[in-house]
Amino acid sequence: MFDRPASGTRAVVVQVDFSQGGIDERLAEVTLLTESAGATVVATVQGRRQAPDPAFYVGKGKADEIGVVVQLNEADIVIFNHDITAAQQRNLERRLNCRVIDRSALILDIFALRAKSHEGKLQVELAQLQHLSTRLVRGWTHLERQKGGIGLRGPGEKQLETDRRLLGERVKLLKGRLAQLERQRAVRRRARERREVLTVSLVGYTNAGKSTLFNALTKAGAYAADQLFATLDTTSRRLFLGEAGNIVVSDTVGFIRDLPHSLVAAFHATLEETISADLLLHVVDSSSDDREGQIAAVNGVLDEIGAGQLPQIQVWNKIDVTLASAEVQRDACGKISRVLLSARTGEGLDLLRQVLTDVALEHKAALASAQQKPDSD
Repeated sequence: MFDRPASGTRAVVVQVDFSQGGIDERLAEVTLLTESAGATVVATVQGRRQAPDPAFYVGKGKADEIGVVVQLNEADIVIFNHDITAAQQRNLERRLNCRVIDRSALILDIFALRAKSHEGKLQVELAQLQHLSTRLVRGWTHLERQKGGIGLRGPGEKQLETDRRLLGERVKLLKGRLAQLERQRAVRRRARERREVLTVSLVGYTNAGKSTLFNALTKAGAYAADQLFATLDTTSRRLFLGEAGNIVVSDTVGFIRDLPHSLVAAFHATLEETISADLLLHVVDSSSDDREGQIAAVNGVLDEIGAGQLPQIQVWNKIDVTLASAEVQRDACGKISRVLLSARTGEGLDLLRQVLTDVALEHKAALASAQQKPDSD
């Protein structure tokens, strides 16, 4: 749907400081995002502002500075590590004579690259169309061309109206297909609930090591790589925990700061697995300097999808990098708050298994108690 950066595409990244902090981490992240989309960052332009400029986001003077950087580096594309409006994008493209995209478009493009399953591809396309629906201008002809001529004359609609109508019809079709897949997923989930099996979802910032931990626990062989959004499709596996029996563990899509709302909405069916879990294992990259910001970003998305109140245990991964010791940490009330481990080396996995065993046994005991209550009344 978007014009994906071709191999060898040269990109200039723009990062504005609105006094939000963590600028170095944000720049490192957008660089990795850009490389994940297939482009190379040849220069970065930074600036400070109190608020975005209505016309150019960065102001006219800074836009001209970006233009000079684009020319000097022979860049093909300018990537804003922010969400910009359709008007700002058009104004910038005219002034820079260069393609301009924002953070949401970049993330959506990477999701399009990573989507493998039928459901994942439908979800990404829906998110892209919803993002494009706010940016339709005369000349967008992704879906159909009506330029006149024999056999090509349209029904009298202007090009923009035609594009909007066709886009709306496609969005409606995709929503219908995804609703059907969501119903099928709900049936499978109810079957698990009837078996009264503890369900655990792995959540966390992208590239925190969720899939590596999932594979280490379940021997599932799910795709894991040192890249952003390696996992888009939810994978569930049974995990046997001795006296506690089987539980179901699900690996889910990674979250990221400022995740596009259209993407969250489109992935609602996938994220339903998270909402319906009995326990969330929040996987944290303990080696990241921005781990507190990443934890806050994940909890923000969890609140957005209605999973903010679910029981959660943090799993601080990558202690092989930080040289920390594997341990289970508890809060002042004695409740487990954090497990330190390395999914890559396996150090501390036995501690996590024991934690999950204890939770599963408590879950079984609570269910048994609930079933006995009506008989005693």
